[in-house]
Amino acid sequence: MGKRLLIAFAAFLLVWSGCFGAESSVSLAQVQAAFEKPIAAHPRLLLHDDECKQLGERIQENPRMQAYLDALIEKADSICRQEPVERVLEGRRLLGVSRRCLDRVFTLSMVYRLTQKQQYLERAEQEMLAAAAFSDWNPSHFLDVAEMTTALAIGYDWLYQDLPETSRKTICESIQQKGLAPSLKSNGWLRNNNNWNQVCNGGMTLGALAIYEDDPDLAQQFVHRAVNSVPLAMRACEPDGAYPEGPGYWEYGTSYNVLLIAALDSVFGTDFGLSAYPGFIKTADYMLHVTGPTGLFFNYPDSGSKKPFSPTSFWFAGCYDKPYLVWNEYRVWERLKQDNLRELVKDRFAPLLLCWFANSPPEPREKCWMGQGINSVAMFRSSWTDQDAVFLAIKGGSPGAPHGHMDVGSFVLDAQGVRWGIDLGPENYNKIESRGMNLWSRVQAAQRWTIFRYNNLSHNTLVVDGQYQQVSGHAPIVRYSDDPDFSHVVIDMSSVYDGQLKQVYRGAALMPSGKVLIQDDIEGIDRPVTVRWAMVTGAKVLIQSPRQAVLEQDGKKLLVRVVSDTPAQLTIYSTEPKAEWDAPNPGRRMIGFEVELAAAQKQSIGVLMTPGNKDDSDIHLRPVLSWSDELDEIPGGVGSKE
Repeated sequence: MGKRLLIAFAAFLLVWSGCFGAESSVSLAQVQAAFEKPIAAHPRLLLHDDECKQLGERIQENPRMQAYLDALIEKADSICRQEPVERVLEGRRLLGVSRRCLDRVFTLSMVYRLTQKQQYLERAEQEMLAAAAFSDWNPSHFLDVAEMTTALAIGYDWLYQDLPETSRKTICESIQQKGLAPSLKSNGWLRNNNNWNQVCNGGMTLGALAIYEDDPDLAQQFVHRAVNSVPLAMRACEPDGAYPEGPGYWEYGTSYNVLLIAALDSVFGTDFGLSAYPGFIKTADYMLHVTGPTGLFFNYPDSGSKKPFSPTSFWFAGCYDKPYLVWNEYRVWERLKQDNLRELVKDRFAPLLLCWFANSPPEPREKCWMGQGINSVAMFRSSWTDQDAVFLAIKGGSPGAPHGHMDVGSFVLDAQGVRWGIDLGPENYNKIESRGMNLWSRVQAAQRWTIFRYNNLSHNTLVVDGQYQQVSGHAPIVRYSDDPDFSHVVIDMSSVYDGQLKQVYRGAALMPSGKVLIQDDIEGIDRPVTVRWAMVTGAKVLIQSPRQAVLEQDGKKLLVRVVSDTPAQLTIYSTEPKAEWDAPNPGRRMIGFEVELAAAQKQSIGVLMTPGNKDDSDIHLRPVLSWSDELDEIPGGVGSKE
């Protein structure tokens, strides 16, 4: 099998090298030189036996780590009471099954290595043999193959010495035939700059390294392929670390990218320079700041809002000596310390936290963060330690980005422990695909934009005459300040509203008082247009006057005031499904208003949001491009601290 794979790979390389150019940043000779050094016996991936012994000793000395291991053991015991995985697709995906298998094998293997209890070894073997018996791992959706290959690679390598020879042979052959071989044909992900690249390269490389002895030449080729392909995705975080697909897919793609780097380092003592990519070094800072004090993500574009506990953040904290990066993880840990810690070990990579564990972190120094790039974002907060802190996050970028929504200019807002301005999140992929709709095309006329949650009618941004944002547009950040007297950002959204408005600048500011200002400076085209400003909320809305409303939620209040001189009538807009394929949005509504613009008219639209229900200050807007760091130039002309 190995020779046939290598011949197929040689043919594949002719095509692949044409896509990436004759010169690679890491040559095949460099990879071969790494393989010429002695390769460790099993287990060689991520955690060697001597390291595992040391880990066991550290756990015994650290009550927090022991509690975490206890939670993993409880999870392993639960797995032992369940039936092994079955090949059951959901729509076109086997992904849920692959992830379940990886979760189980990773957990059982780690618990076995730390406890040496036979039931965990036997149950992991049973799980792997069940997956090996599948007809295939669904290569038509290659993420499924990548995650299943990862599962069996970890189990095969970590348990190799204790698995029966017949089981080793079966698992090895399944990694070859159902994991590695299909990647020679189903490999469009090699040229992508999104999570598919990271996940698939990670899974294939772990598989090739796990069965290295069976075909050393093939393992060299797979490593060479990965270290020259995955930088396409890593560079997508440049220049500042902002992950273009949002925080949910950061957890997915970046976790596999880290797994790839850690595996290479554990086998060769080098990652071939991958961890030195500047955008990748900074991307965990993005992840730190994109989580609000409510524990919720700024959940653009296809991200859920609830932040999971992230073992990957611990790797970044250790690799780059940035202990503050696990601040959010420790806040979750502290909230759960009086309860069962099973929430902490839900992630399928949860066992790796023990390898990357870091003690309680220092408070992050920076309260503001900005990242340019494919989907530029900025985040501001009033405090890291106050759970009632104000948190404002806003994005520019493009609807045409991977997993993109028409959400350019959209923002979220936390204050008093409540999320006031929210994002509805993505639709269920399988539900849309099962209708025969093309969810993934991102051209202007794509069916994707007929889905309410994906177009700008459902986001906290502007809508002009009921039209969609322009997919080909891109909105960069043109001003940014982290000055505590006036933290702000300005985004040029003009190209996203091409043909609808001549010019659009959106400014967002967090003032020292905790007030938040959203201001749009717009210029019309050669005909009258109607511009709608709106924000989705889960709060009860009480409109007090045409220009003022109070939002109430969980016993807290937020005052919303229109502070521009344009006529306005605050209104509640429905978020009920607009088409039969749209999901319901119970308990959600939009507060907003419309502005009529004459032909070529210039207008500033300002909305001030104040935690509580009183605000007696006088606000006078300045053009957002003239916003300054100086206190006396704060929009509103306050001139002194409020």
